Amino acid sequence: MTSGLELEDVYGATIERIKAQDGDKSRLGMTALMWISNAERPLQADELCHALAVQLGSTDFDVDNIPSVPTLLNCCQGLIAVDKEASTVRLIHFTLQEYLSSHPDIFTKPHSAMAETCLTYLNSKQVKALSTAHSPDTQSTPFLEYCSVYWGVHAKRGLSDCGKSLALVLLKEDYSLISTELLLAHANLYNKRYDTCPPFNGLQCASFFGIVEVVATLIEEGGSDINGEGYLGCTPLSWAAYNGHEEVVKILLGRREVNPEKEDKFGQTPLSDAARNGHEGVVKILLGREEVNPDKADNDGQTLLWVAASGGHEGVVKILLGREEVNPDKADKWGQTPLSDAARNGHEGVVKTLLGREEVNPDKVGKWGQTPLSVAASGGHEGVVKILLGREEVNPDKADTLGQTPLSYAASGGHEGVVKILLGRGEVNPDKADTWGQTPLSYAARNGHEGIVKTLLGREEVNPNKPNDRGITPLSYAARGGFERIVELLQSRNMVALGTV
Repeated sequence: MTSGLELEDVYGATIERIKAQDGDKSRLGMTALMWISNAERPLQADELCHALAVQLGSTDFDVDNIPSVPTLLNCCQGLIAVDKEASTVRLIHFTLQEYLSSHPDIFTKPHSAMAETCLTYLNSKQVKALSTAHSPDTQSTPFLEYCSVYWGVHAKRGLSDCGKSLALVLLKEDYSLISTELLLAHANLYNKRYDTCPPFNGLQCASFFGIVEVVATLIEEGGSDINGEGYLGCTPLSWAAYNGHEEVVKILLGRREVNPEKEDKFGQTPLSDAARNGHEGVVKILLGREEVNPDKADNDGQTLLWVAASGGHEGVVKILLGREEVNPDKADKWGQTPLSDAARNGHEGVVKTLLGREEVNPDKVGKWGQTPLSVAASGGHEGVVKILLGREEVNPDKADTLGQTPLSYAASGGHEGVVKILLGRGEVNPDKADTWGQTPLSYAARNGHEGIVKTLLGREEVNPNKPNDRGITPLSYAARGGFERIVELLQSRNMVALGTV
């Protein structure tokens, strides 16, 4: 096997051969390597070919400049390959990526160059024509999706004067509808099937990406509504806070006219957006404003603490709990508290932090009677279950409005570890039926959880023949589901009768 030092020599020599090629081959080879090694995701072959065809600053994309894949492979002297199944272009070996990363001088300001390329493509006549089409055909512009989603990512990492000028050209006009759709869909914020066309102006876009120089210029030159509501009612400050761009947040808050408490269509503020995504720096900045309410709830009654706890953002939770105005046990409109949702999502650190507050009730029921223990058991979060069971106030056998206990939920979901933990508590009734007469054994048998069935059958209190309100026994459920091993386990316990099938 070739050693690391030998590979270094091989890669170095090959790159020198690429650079020494005649005509446009040298540029194509080195630029292809730059894109493949610095792109935000694997590039399709046609995407890379279009990227290499872009003439910086040109408003016309010339299809005659698009190189063929064989030409590209030849120019790269064997350092790249095309994955036939995925149609993506990749480096020949992971050690080449390591080599390129350890030699940053090989490419001059790659992210700046990539941003310029993306912006030139987006400013081209071909792409702008798509923006005005009712049902645009994007097959002729395969590089459009990558440019729309990542131009700002590259620009934030490196922005030249040329790149800044190109960005301002793009953003001072109405931002391209199709680019907006692609960007927000990638961020899981937009679905064309359900949502209307999202308004998204230049300042909102620059704030979304967090490009400080561009945001500052757009504000200084005027013409941008600094409090303007775009898609979902979000302002530039909302987008910057959502993505954790601290410097942009500071710039926006430096303007008197900015409203740091402006709500979007869901009643969420910039602070909500920052707390939801765990951006501690932005949270601290916004909490430094007197107008900002640290205990504000949105349209669903979910407070800043609630959304931070739900997402498992322990640092933000601690920051908010440091404010006297914050109620750590405040429930949303469904009766779910910050503790409930932290437990539901298995965030042990947040659960411990919240339980450190006297005001927090560890056994508080929600709208449907579920406790934090119930939702933790339902999700199979063993660590959280153990933490909650360590509190005297917690009833391990508490039923909700449907009569389901933590054990029922754990058995139904197939969480064998949680089942064993709960059965270790003497207060837990392993045969307790819910409103429909379903026992933990019924749920486990119905859903094919063999290990749990075996565990429950090991308890004398469990009646393997117990039917529900419709007369269906655990054996009937197992037979219906085709779970042969469970059928055998049930039949071996006291020669269970088949019941209603």
